[in-house]
Amino acid sequence: MSETIGFYAQVCQNFDKAAALTRHDPHLLEQIKVCNSVYRMAFPIEKDDGSIEVIHAWRAEHSQHKTPTKGGIRYGLLVSEDEVMALAALMTYKCAIVNVPFGGAKGGVRIDRAAYSDRELERITRRYTYELFRKGFIGPAVDVPAPDYGSGPREMAWIADTYQALAPNDLNSLACVTGKPVGQGGVRGRKEATGRGVAYGIREACAVAEDMKPLGLTPGLAGKRVVVQGLGNVGYFAAKYLAEAGAILVGIAEYEGAIANPDGLDLDAVVAHRRERKSILGFPGATDIRRSAEALELPCDILVPAALENQITGENAPRIQARLVGEGANGPCTAEASTILEQRGVMVVPDMYLNAGGVTVSYFEWLKNLEHVAFGRMARRFESGVNHKLLAAVEQLTGKRLSEAEKAAFDGPDELALVNSGLEETMVNSYHEIRETRLRTPGKPDLRTAAFISAVDKIATTYGEMGIFP
Repeated sequence: MSETIGFYAQVCQNFDKAAALTRHDPHLLEQIKVCNSVYRMAFPIEKDDGSIEVIHAWRAEHSQHKTPTKGGIRYGLLVSEDEVMALAALMTYKCAIVNVPFGGAKGGVRIDRAAYSDRELERITRRYTYELFRKGFIGPAVDVPAPDYGSGPREMAWIADTYQALAPNDLNSLACVTGKPVGQGGVRGRKEATGRGVAYGIREACAVAEDMKPLGLTPGLAGKRVVVQGLGNVGYFAAKYLAEAGAILVGIAEYEGAIANPDGLDLDAVVAHRRERKSILGFPGATDIRRSAEALELPCDILVPAALENQITGENAPRIQARLVGEGANGPCTAEASTILEQRGVMVVPDMYLNAGGVTVSYFEWLKNLEHVAFGRMARRFESGVNHKLLAAVEQLTGKRLSEAEKAAFDGPDELALVNSGLEETMVNSYHEIRETRLRTPGKPDLRTAAFISAVDKIATTYGEMGIFP
């Protein structure tokens, strides 16, 4: 299997592998696989020095079997039409896997954001939003962007503000984009959602003793050695929550290099060191690894590539020492690498499931914007009152008095607690759906193939309910 094929072709290869194990109409499978719409744009922006630069950007809508479509916007020099098509396709399958009612989309702007001032980035973002609006590629019921690599809450706030100016009569205009700052319609927990979801998913995979035994691992996260590639939102929060669950962080990789310590690394101390020194290298007590990619080959139990696609390839896959690879990034393993890892008995928890925490919490934000009320606002005080009345009754019956801290645990849930609870429920249930699909499929395929089968079955059901390809 050649790795010279593009990212989108690799996604389609994985799709075809899974589709061959289903009994759906071939024409239906072709409709599910194809990317429905791609908008390529080039627009001028004025730089701070008065010069004009032409910016190239894309938005792909892979599937409208459910609307709106949903997907992030990435800013990077490697952005291409092939990449956004591949990521849009993965979003379609990802949303189906976690039962979020969106079609898949993705956007990208080909720039090195570090080369632009904040004012220039704002002009680029607002003009990109205008281009999407005038072609009908953005709207609460049409296509809802979100942050991705190179973009964040600030850019999403600019998008929302621009859309509101263009559609002043749209009551639900804030729902045109997710990942916004909380004060501008965002939802608490969105920033850490993808990384938290990665930790939940890996935790569920490690909890199944039957699946850990062939890997030579005991159930649970406690004591598991973890290497994380990438200290962005996904990598940082995945590492944070895995460590809080008892895992030991033995390696961290970033673009400038990597560090390792078999006795464990203090994540927040590493982040503080990098903030001060502009590099993770030189962290006290750790060994420096000048080539960042070499960290992927460190001895560990769990490897979390949480940077960009195509990090584990046919070249380095034979040297991966982890027994479980949790794909925090989109497409970090090439199709060839996935095959090699499977043949070597390495469990790969696929990206299209594992990093779905972001779109799950984006769904909650979208609902919040449509409902125009924060989660927990209507019921929190009522639930808290009921709980504390029950506690008072228990204290009276038992004669035991609880501390104020113990009582506080029975307060009604706030927005963050509800969001995290909904995310955990989604990741837990979705993992076991994928696992059950794997177990009932002849030949018991790998988890990626099982995830594709699960997604295809759900999308096919949607078309069937519409009377298309019954």
